Amino acid sequence: MEILAQIRGIVDQVNNLLWGKNILVVLLIGAAILATLGTRFMQFRLLGPILSVFTNEEKKENGISSLETFFLGTACRVGAGNIAGVVAAITVGGPGSLFWMWLVALFGASTSFIESTLAVIYREKDRDGKYIGGTPWIIRKKLKMGWLGSIYAVASILCYVGVTQVMSNSVTESVSSAYNIKQSWIAIILTVIVGLIIFGKGKRDRIIDALNKIVPVMAGLYLGVVLYIILTNISSIPAMIGSIFSQAFGTKEIAGGAMGVIIMQGVRRGLFSNEAGSGNSNYAAAVVDIDQPAKQGMVQALGVFVDTLLVCSATAFVVLLAGAKKVAGVEGMMLNGKELSGMALFQEAIKTHIGFVGLPFTVIVIFFFSLSTILAVAYYGKNAINYISEKTSLNIAYQIAIIYMVYIGGIKQNIFVWSLADFGLGIMTVINIICLSPLAKEALAELRKYEIFLKEESRELKEQRKRVREQVKD
Repeated sequence: MEILAQIRGIVDQVNNLLWGKNILVVLLIGAAILATLGTRFMQFRLLGPILSVFTNEEKKENGISSLETFFLGTACRVGAGNIAGVVAAITVGGPGSLFWMWLVALFGASTSFIESTLAVIYREKDRDGKYIGGTPWIIRKKLKMGWLGSIYAVASILCYVGVTQVMSNSVTESVSSAYNIKQSWIAIILTVIVGLIIFGKGKRDRIIDALNKIVPVMAGLYLGVVLYIILTNISSIPAMIGSIFSQAFGTKEIAGGAMGVIIMQGVRRGLFSNEAGSGNSNYAAAVVDIDQPAKQGMVQALGVFVDTLLVCSATAFVVLLAGAKKVAGVEGMMLNGKELSGMALFQEAIKTHIGFVGLPFTVIVIFFFSLSTILAVAYYGKNAINYISEKTSLNIAYQIAIIYMVYIGGIKQNIFVWSLADFGLGIMTVINIICLSPLAKEALAELRKYEIFLKEESRELKEQRKRVREQVKD
């Protein structure tokens, strides 16, 4: 018990240092600004190519395509936190927080580009001939510090075990509170579903196949309903946008000393949601069957846009368009005469827009978001384990641990395990930024190569069209 108490103390101290003192926020913002300058604002200059990275891409028979890695990365980024976390941000910081979330995503996309490009450059093949890699491989192959790569891999596993518990608890609590069903029964069902997917048989990776189906459905369902909400509240959009920008830079907020709270809530939520700079997406980027590292970097940059600019914005719009207003001095928002916060605020906002179906809709969304994240971290952790040891038994043990945590987390929330997730992610981010920043030049060189390729491709396309026009004239 004394040893456990000491471990808890160390974890809490590290979390207070990295998260409480905003050290990670400073590191991530600094990395994002440097990456943006280094790539010459590639996320804006090359927005067209970024949005078309999947054009004419063929489905891989055995390897993993860019689209599949996009679904994998999106599954890990987009979770229950995209609802609860965003609601918490605007509850504390008001609508202005959303602007700073957008800004973080726009700059953070370049960070994700650089780290994901490096992951492809330094990946390798496992004994089955499939690509594998991530931040630990970059550290070992380029910096010759395999021990530090192992620390990163262990931190990854701690993070993913904690995330699994949090996501599982989000599902069981949402269903239990909505329909008064015992959490233990819901936990058993969720555990069986995850176990069948992880250990099910198939020609290709079952997790990848499952995410190929889940991610488009969950994104389409959520964004489709939000689009309906926007269209039915179209007259309120200008006032909402005005509120977001006015409170992001408002003189009232500056005079009242609330400006720092608004900025930090938006910045922290944006950074923690899209994970650019943590190296998480490197596990997904490295496994793609592709010959152009920069193209895969663009795939992950697009993932940052989707996570924050689309999904996080969608959550904020639902709450703000329902008429929820921040009240000074209150750690909540007023909606329909009630002071609400967190998931209760989101559910009430949804019901305001779409009536009684709002409650089951919220439950379904939380289920899909959480399940996809659990499966993604199960896949990421499998790669982290492979870095430490390629023993099949160790990997199976990790998958069993994930399934076990689904059940344990579903029954009851464990604050210490949640702290482990923050601890693991914090250590990952510090190692990733410090180690990969000096290697950014290699990613920038790949970017230049890809830009030349795009110009040549565009030139060839123009010449082809010209020849077709000439043939038509003749």
